[in-house]
Amino acid sequence: MSTATSTTRPPAAKPKKSRWKSQRAQEARLAWILILPTVLIVFGLVIFPAIFSIWISFHRVGLDNLNDVFHAPFVGFKNYQSVINDFAFKPGPLPPGWAEANILGKFWLLLTKWSWGAALTSIIYSFVSTAWTVFLGLVAALLLNRPFRGRGLTRTTFLFAYIAPIVGVAFVWRWILDPRPSGVLNDVLLNLGVIDAPMAYLATRGLALFLVIMFTGWRYFPFVMLMVLARLQAIDSTLYEAAEVDGANTWQQFRNVTLPELRYVLGALFLLRLIWTFNKFDDIFLLTGGGFGTKVLPILTVEFSFRLRDFGKGAATGMILLIILAVFLVIYVGTVMRNTEET
Repeated sequence: MSTATSTTRPPAAKPKKSRWKSQRAQEARLAWILILPTVLIVFGLVIFPAIFSIWISFHRVGLDNLNDVFHAPFVGFKNYQSVINDFAFKPGPLPPGWAEANILGKFWLLLTKWSWGAALTSIIYSFVSTAWTVFLGLVAALLLNRPFRGRGLTRTTFLFAYIAPIVGVAFVWRWILDPRPSGVLNDVLLNLGVIDAPMAYLATRGLALFLVIMFTGWRYFPFVMLMVLARLQAIDSTLYEAAEVDGANTWQQFRNVTLPELRYVLGALFLLRLIWTFNKFDDIFLLTGGGFGTKVLPILTVEFSFRLRDFGKGAATGMILLIILAVFLVIYVGTVMRNTEET
């Protein structure tokens, strides 16, 4: 007679999956708690103002209905049409004497007498000053890449223009270019006999824009200098040694070795500085106030919003500026990504 014995299995261990899910959920909640202040700040200071500006650009908003802005009349694209047709893209009439002038005379009249419009002024100012800034930065970086006595002091002197407060350096430039005889430049030129009477440099159309471009290049070239200098110091010295063995002179080494190694850095710096310069307001405002042929789109935006109190047109001008900057930004990101893939 056989007896059947029953065996009892030990209870299976509980899976750790539920505990893992609980830990993941706690970490997710903690992450949201930590980033929530940043999200709220970004939404309050960036996203909501941008959306609200888009809404304002399609409405007539002024001081008369500012307290009841959400009931402002809808005007569609009229603000954009007014800005584009009358202020931003519409050039002024041809200056007197245009028909009788020769080629050089017409160029001078366009430079000194013709009103270009804020958009064209922005394009000229941004592209020319950016090219000037990159050129100065490249020259300074090439100079500082070679060892010489006082190189550290020279580098510090160059950086002063970039780190000094914009209000201070703009005040110094206005003092130098003061239209009165006591102005530094007028005083020097009068004593040398170069000019017979004091000149209003920042109040002369054409010359004012030229001086603003010179100021922008002087102010921001140290940033380009630092970036280019860092890339120069990363170039393999054996490339220059091989070029010397092949009999290349200094110019040939620069053209065939240095420039190819710098082309990506210079291209990225040009686009980045172009975006920043196109959006610049304080430099021009502190020097000329946007007058005498220096009115760019950021200045026009501020004038509509705070001088004319036409917030709808001010927002429309800001949106036009945003679209242009977005195009530059797409080009910049595409260039950087392409360069990253190639390297």
